[in-house]
Amino acid sequence: MPARGSTVGIPGGPRRPSAGPAMLAFAARSEPRPAGEWRERFLSQREVYRRWYLGAGEAARPSLEVCEAKLTEHMPELLGVYHDLVELAAGDEVDARMLSLYDPPPFITGCSQAAWVRGTPMLIRNYDYPASRLEGILVQTEWSGRRVIGMSDCMWGLLDGVNDDGLAVSLTFGGRTASGEGFAIPLVVRYILETCTSVPEACAVLARVPVHASQNVTLVDRTGDFMTAYVAPDRPLRLVRTPVTTNHQGAVEWPEYEQVIHSVDRENCLLSLIDDPTMTTERLKDAFLQAPIHSGGYRSGTGTLYTAAYLPGEGRVEMRWPSGERWIESFDAFVALDHTEVFDASGARARAA
Repeated sequence: MPARGSTVGIPGGPRRPSAGPAMLAFAARSEPRPAGEWRERFLSQREVYRRWYLGAGEAARPSLEVCEAKLTEHMPELLGVYHDLVELAAGDEVDARMLSLYDPPPFITGCSQAAWVRGTPMLIRNYDYPASRLEGILVQTEWSGRRVIGMSDCMWGLLDGVNDDGLAVSLTFGGRTASGEGFAIPLVVRYILETCTSVPEACAVLARVPVHASQNVTLVDRTGDFMTAYVAPDRPLRLVRTPVTTNHQGAVEWPEYEQVIHSVDRENCLLSLIDDPTMTTERLKDAFLQAPIHSGGYRSGTGTLYTAAYLPGEGRVEMRWPSGERWIESFDAFVALDHTEVFDASGARARAA
């Protein structure tokens, strides 16, 4: 499955996906430690990732010495797994630098997410991105002795996930063009789930680990505590006690991007749903499969690829697609699953292959 590709730019630019239907294969796999399956996936995607990583030339990326020093300084608990991955990759120095995910090229996504804390706490999100660039692997790991379930990205980072201590995390792009020295946010999400047990602990990580682009991170734990964190490479962390976030950080700072992805409309819709006194967990899940929260912008690379609802107190995730396909995975019962979703850029309803 192809992976990453886009640098910062407005969706709908020159590199549009095909106007025809796009098929995306999803898989759920349990991989307690990185091994042969991880290596096979890496080798199948290595050239795609290298084209992304070296898009501005090798000199634009930091040296291996810098990459390893930054990982040691900011996320030392991940060093053992990082070295295992580099060994499994059996590649060159570029692969090792790339896998550090320090100071990579900037990239953007869409996405909507919400913390639901009436009754059983839940973190629910839609992930909006070009279908050709998603890994599509929901993976269960036990890298540090703590079990984690999440959607893989950048080979060992996560777009969203939950750990067996009852903490759930999800990311969205922050809607700003600023980029700087720091880590790709999927690795920071992985780090949080490997090392943190609560929302306050996760906020402390976000306050000290540098990120390379503006991102919004939603946190929910088993107690019902929640927080939205606005992280950026050029200004301090901002913590906001709001249950929803889309693709801006309080105010729109990139109007051209907003005109394409309608972040404010999606945020307002989510706020009204969360504030509705008659709202239920199931109705909220259903709303994530409907416009405007669910995006049909597959032609511009901003279509919704999946919906994930994490219940941190139960150690469970529910995956949904517009075709009607639904997965329920948990730490108590995680099984291998496969599904292919067809996304039609013409606006026709998505369907299972």
